[in-house]
Amino acid sequence: MRDGLTIGEFATLSHLSVRTLRRYHEAGLLEPATVDPFTNYRYYESDQIPTAQVIHRLRQLDMPLAEVKSILATDDPEKRAEFIAGHLRRLEAELDRTRAAVVSLRQLLRPAAAELEVELRSVPARSVAAINTPAVALEDALSWFDTAMNELDAAFPSTERTGAPGGLYANELFTEGVGAMTVFRPIRRPSRVGRIEILEMPAADLAVTVHAGPHDDIDVTYGRLGAWVVSHTLGIDGPVHETYLVGPRDAVDAERWRTEIGWPVFRVSPA
Repeated sequence: MRDGLTIGEFATLSHLSVRTLRRYHEAGLLEPATVDPFTNYRYYESDQIPTAQVIHRLRQLDMPLAEVKSILATDDPEKRAEFIAGHLRRLEAELDRTRAAVVSLRQLLRPAAAELEVELRSVPARSVAAINTPAVALEDALSWFDTAMNELDAAFPSTERTGAPGGLYANELFTEGVGAMTVFRPIRRPSRVGRIEILEMPAADLAVTVHAGPHDDIDVTYGRLGAWVVSHTLGIDGPVHETYLVGPRDAVDAERWRTEIGWPVFRVSPA
């Protein structure tokens, strides 16, 4: 008399294919309750069905086999939750990257984009309150930006601010994936607070355009501005300037966001 469920019966009940069950057995992820020593037939117990279903759900989320094995191996609910939460964060980040790529592709494939409006602007020297990092990875730039901007907002109330916040981004951040980054706020009386410094920003000549809407496709606007600079004037080395005329701190609706992009150019002669 056989003992337990055959692999075919277990596959039907767990909604995992026979091939998958064999692979999970070989990986030590879900071993049969018994294996007949003469026929090598695998037999499973009914109480293994919930485990099989958990594995199935985790694999649907593209969790690597090694991580699934770690989750099943621990009896600590907090550690299990930590493993799953970490994977979900990675999935969310991947989803954000996919969505941004889709938005950019739609913009790039649009047959007739509106003509880019560019202003050549001379920006005078000024003192601002700023936070700087000499090196940040591109994938960490957004979280670094949020933390730094929160510090600036906490240190200087709205009554002290004299303009929209901005950022300076070294070319290496985009070309190498790691580079210097600065966020700043124009302040009536800039002062040092914690890691906040007083930054003396030199005068600069910029080719300026405005990116409207979410930042998912801001790279398209960067590309169009760069092409304009190449064809109309002389671009120079230097950090790209961004000014957040309307941003996430000002409007929940991303369609209302307005980001000014300033590309450093050779000195513009006065009109």
